Amino acid sequence: MDAEMDVAKLRAWSWHKQGLDGSLAGADSAKVLGRAGWARSVGGANPYLTLFARAGIRRPQADADVAALQIHELPTARGCTYALGSEDFAWGLQLGGGAAAATAKVVEKLGVATAELATLQERAYAALQERGPLDPKDLKDVLGDAVRSLGEEGKKKGASTTLPTALGLLQATGRIRRVPVNGRLDQQRYAYTAWDLPGSGLTDHQARARLMECYLGWTGGATLKQTQWFTAFTVAQTKAALTDAGAVESHGLWILPDDAQAFEAFQVPADEQIQLLAGTDSLVLLRRNSEELFAEEDKGRKLLDSTLAIQADLPDHPIVDRGRIIGLWQYDPDKERIAHWLFGAATTAVKNRIAEVEEFIREDLGDFRSFSLDSPASRQKRIDALDAAG
Repeated sequence: MDAEMDVAKLRAWSWHKQGLDGSLAGADSAKVLGRAGWARSVGGANPYLTLFARAGIRRPQADADVAALQIHELPTARGCTYALGSEDFAWGLQLGGGAAAATAKVVEKLGVATAELATLQERAYAALQERGPLDPKDLKDVLGDAVRSLGEEGKKKGASTTLPTALGLLQATGRIRRVPVNGRLDQQRYAYTAWDLPGSGLTDHQARARLMECYLGWTGGATLKQTQWFTAFTVAQTKAALTDAGAVESHGLWILPDDAQAFEAFQVPADEQIQLLAGTDSLVLLRRNSEELFAEEDKGRKLLDSTLAIQADLPDHPIVDRGRIIGLWQYDPDKERIAHWLFGAATTAVKNRIAEVEEFIREDLGDFRSFSLDSPASRQKRIDALDAAG
C-alpha cells in the first residue's frame, strides 16, 4: 500500500467507524452516540447534526430522546460536556468527577470550608427534591444566605458565589442533573432537578479502560498523543488503559485487535459519500487531526489569511467525502442558506446534500450556532469570506 492510498484508506476507515457511510441509517439516538462517540455540546448545534448526518434523526425526535433520558448532556472526559447515551451516563459522569473536585479546591482556597460546601449541597438537593426543576437564579433565591458571595477575588477565578461549585459536585455524583429550559440542546439556559443516578459499579481504573476501548472503537485508532488529549489521562493511566483494552499498534495508531484485522480487509468506497458536519463533530474533534483530513493539494488553502490545515480546530464547518474535507460551510440565517466554499467542482451528490442540510437547519433549528456565544453577526465575516472564496 503506497503512502497516498494509505492516507485515503485511513480517512475512509475513520469515516466508516463514525457511521458516516450510511451504516447507522435508522439507528436511534443512543445507538448513534454509542457507535460514533459522544457529541460535544457547548451550547451549539453539533449534537443535532451529529444525529441527522448519521441516522437522519430530526430535532423533534432528538428532543424527545433527551426528555425521555435516552440521551443527555453530562460533564465527562476532561470535565467537558457531551451528549451521551443512557448506557454511558454513570461511568461517563465518573470520569468527569475530577473536574468538579478541582473546582471545589479553588473555592476552598478562597476560604470556603469543605463542611460549608457539603451543607450547601444538601440544602440545594433538598430544595430540588421538594420544588422540582429550578434555574440557578430561583435556586439561589430559595437557598438565601446559604449561598455565599466570593467577591472580586472569586470572580477572577470564575467562582462569584459558592452555588455553581455545589451544583457541579452534585451533578458529578449523579444526584442532580441539568435540564434545558426549552428542551433544546443548542441553547444554554438550564434548570436543575434531582436525579439520584445509580453508580456505575466500576472502579476508576475500570472506567478509564472502558473509555479507552470506546474511544479507539469510535475513532478506528488513534496515536498516544491523541488519546491523551481526549481522555486527559496521565501517561501511566494511558498505558494501563491501552493494555486493558488489548490495543495493538498498527499504521502508527493504537487500535483494537478486531479493528486491526477489519482494517486490512477494508476498501475505500468507490462512490461519493457526502456529509456536512459541525466543526466539533466527532470525526474531527476526537483526534483533533483536521490536517490529516485535507488532501495534499488542499493543505495550503487559506481563508481570512489563515492556512486551514495548520489550525488545531476548524474555524468553519467541513464538507466531507469519505473522510476527506472537500470544502467549508457556515449557515446564513438572514438568507436561510448555507454559504460554502468547495475546493473542487460541485457534483450532484454535493449539491443535493447541501440542499438537504440547508432544509434541516432552516426547518428544525432556525440557525446553526457553533457554540453558545456564536451569532449571525459574529460569523458574518466568515460567511462573506466563504462566499468570496467559493
